[in-house]
Amino acid sequence: MKAVKVCEGSVLENRFGVFKHSDWIGKQFGSKVFSSKGGFVYLLAPTPELWTLVLSHRTQILYIADISFVIMFLEIVPGCVVLESGTGSGSLTTSLARAVAPKGHVYTFDFHEQRVASAREDFEKTGISNMVTVGVRDIQGEGFPDEFSGRADSVFLDLPQPWLAIPSVEKMLKQDGVVCSFSPCIEQVQRASETLRSKFTDIRTFEILLRTYEVREGKTDGFQVEESGSVGSLPCKRRQRSSEGSNEQETTRARVVMARPSSEAKGHTGYLTFARLKCLS
Repeated sequence: MKAVKVCEGSVLENRFGVFKHSDWIGKQFGSKVFSSKGGFVYLLAPTPELWTLVLSHRTQILYIADISFVIMFLEIVPGCVVLESGTGSGSLTTSLARAVAPKGHVYTFDFHEQRVASAREDFEKTGISNMVTVGVRDIQGEGFPDEFSGRADSVFLDLPQPWLAIPSVEKMLKQDGVVCSFSPCIEQVQRASETLRSKFTDIRTFEILLRTYEVREGKTDGFQVEESGSVGSLPCKRRQRSSEGSNEQETTRARVVMARPSSEAKGHTGYLTFARLKCLS
């Protein structure tokens, strides 16, 4: 899969042939277009899910399973104000922007100036720059800007020492707001949880392990399809052909839909720790 900016007069070359962009312009998303060699590609609309699969990895990114879990447990809905640190490659930021659209906003920060500049360019390309503001800031050392005090519905942290940013998170969140910290190591989770206990409640940690199955149609030996549509396992049929004077095995082959685990599976990515700001009594 490849992200392509369509321009009149440009071409895409790959092992399936040469594809003229001029043949794509005006076509609907989902269209199947052919090359000069007869190869084909599908034109897909840009979505956060697809962007996660094709973006440039400036840092380790969050994938779809973690992202969907984060958005649900942070209770993000259209109109929310979300703070994020750090931006990284922008995988999560893109999905956060769609979740808060059209009137919400995501404010994301990273200490690395070049990563911030690259992320800003990506957000302009994907058309979400009106919902995302990117800033250069060391959240671990400085905390979030005071202008967001009491304004954030949710906060997401992807930091090596998240416990250093938790006092700032407490000031930024609205009452009953939720914070999530992503950490690859359990020692980070333990220390962050200790810091959260003083001002936060409902502290929970999750590890998301996704197992994908491939579903496809194939032929299976030794199966027979009945008229009712059920598939039963039967012994292979033997049929004698008198004209040939020999026994020849002929196996009844039925077309069935089969599911099996994908050969490629992602293992541990990190731990997601959630906590809710205690309400003032």
